[in-house]
Amino acid sequence: MLVAAAVCPCPPLLVPEIAAGAALELDAARAACTDALGVLAAARPDQLVVVGPAEQSGRGTHPEGTRGSFHGFGVDIDVRLGADRGTAARHLLPPSLAVAAWLLERAGWADAPIEGLGVGEPLAAERCIEVGGEIAARAARVAMLVMGDASACRTLKAPGYLDRRAAPFDAEVTRALGSADVAALKTLDANLAYELKASGRAPWQVLAGAAEGTDLGGTLLYEDAPYGVGYVVATWS
Repeated sequence: MLVAAAVCPCPPLLVPEIAAGAALELDAARAACTDALGVLAAARPDQLVVVGPAEQSGRGTHPEGTRGSFHGFGVDIDVRLGADRGTAARHLLPPSLAVAAWLLERAGWADAPIEGLGVGEPLAAERCIEVGGEIAARAARVAMLVMGDASACRTLKAPGYLDRRAAPFDAEVTRALGSADVAALKTLDANLAYELKASGRAPWQVLAGAAEGTDLGGTLLYEDAPYGVGYVVATWS
């Protein structure tokens, strides 16, 4: 059963060495993520499942101990998802889960076994919800760390350029995540999310599936779009 969840953005820029001179701009987001992980630890879960967007090679399950790297972003930083279990993983963690691993290492997570799940942008809402239900049934007390960004079209300099639909979309996502509105997340428009380059759509709908039938309440910790990309941090408990 899902007992707690944390929703965090997944830009590699959260890692200060990657952001370099712009690192201070995301200090508030990093602090909010740390606070969100504290909520997960306080829930004393039996298992933590980390869900994030992934390209084809990174989709599927990533067992505890799987390694990730930020070498592709120009910094010599490696991470590991949880404890070293001698895992001989076929692939490195996708970037979203590498960011999650970095956040967990930074917070000193040692509270429960961890498993990662990379989900693809095309995954239909129905399947996302089904996967979420499967995750919630894995243990008596399951916590989730859900990685993903909102739209990437909030400004002219955003990765997806300016799209007037982005701000309303992000406002509804922020409201739903901040209030643990399962029904709203389940009905997010997948096509619109794709057009707005919102990488979090599928992970959020996995969360919605896991939370179905619970009475979790939401708390919004952070919302901003410093680079024209919507970043949201929220907790469900």
